[in-house]
Amino acid sequence: MVVKVGFIGAGGISGAHIPFLALQEDVQLVAMCDIDEERAKSRAEQSGNPDCKVYTDFPKMYDEVEMDAVYICLPPFAHTEQELIAADKGIAIFVEKPIATTMEKAEEIAKAIEENNIISSVGYHWRNTDSADLAKKVLSQHTIAGAHGYWMGGMPGVAWWRRREGSGGQLVEQTTHIVDLCRYMVGSNAKTVYASGFAGLMTDVPNYDIEDMSIVNITFENGAIAAITSACIINQGGSVKLDVFTKGLTAEVGGGSVRFRGERPEGVPEAYQATQNGYNMEDRIFIDAIKSGDPSAIKSPYADALETHRITMAGNKSLETGEVIHL
Repeated sequence: MVVKVGFIGAGGISGAHIPFLALQEDVQLVAMCDIDEERAKSRAEQSGNPDCKVYTDFPKMYDEVEMDAVYICLPPFAHTEQELIAADKGIAIFVEKPIATTMEKAEEIAKAIEENNIISSVGYHWRNTDSADLAKKVLSQHTIAGAHGYWMGGMPGVAWWRRREGSGGQLVEQTTHIVDLCRYMVGSNAKTVYASGFAGLMTDVPNYDIEDMSIVNITFENGAIAAITSACIINQGGSVKLDVFTKGLTAEVGGGSVRFRGERPEGVPEAYQATQNGYNMEDRIFIDAIKSGDPSAIKSPYADALETHRITMAGNKSLETGEVIHL
């Protein structure tokens, strides 16, 4: 079976998927859609398919092109009907994170995916590396007390990122990777979320209305606790990682590595660098699931990603109200 794939959104993140998919003998890239026609044309040229069609109108693409799967690689604010139409047509869905800027839209999409029994995957690619597999395997042998997570760096240059209505804020758009990795390692959904933030240092940045820095405290249903820090004011020496704590052992987990401190199991190295590309692995698993009809190997189906989104949106609500949010 050759899986026919379309793309909605031909910006930067689509480039993490298209080159790999174009090399797969069992994948045919059949359509590229973007509001910028030249950008869609450029991605079509990378598809390896001279008949790959170009669109600026995604409903028209859905009407005219037969496809088995669609990749939705859009800014958070731009999710409208793309997933809903795909679900109604029985098309498998890959969505880049974050899945929305509101819970209402994410829950609407999740319901459509469930009701239509659609295979889905969300781009939390950190889960899809052998370093994450090793960290989870080792940590599963211990009781996890808690975690400290960090996404601390500079501000992305795209204009929509600095507006809450566009990105959802840094917690939703970037730090969601750390929140998701924390959920994955802890093995539990959240029970309560409390956040505090600071703003006022970015007065030189026009149209900026998000926090400069925030800290989100999470209590999980299994009792573990976490503190996750975001900052977009650090231009040098930032930190993007998750430290997970157990009795006598700490795992420092990044996007492509893990380092253990303390009493690690026999045969487990102190540090391990991933040999797998997380983007490539999640793509390959998604395509295989479509071919077999068995989605069990997908590490982050939409319903699971919804729980990560629930935490980040609760964090935003707590930042706004100053209250502990009970999930």
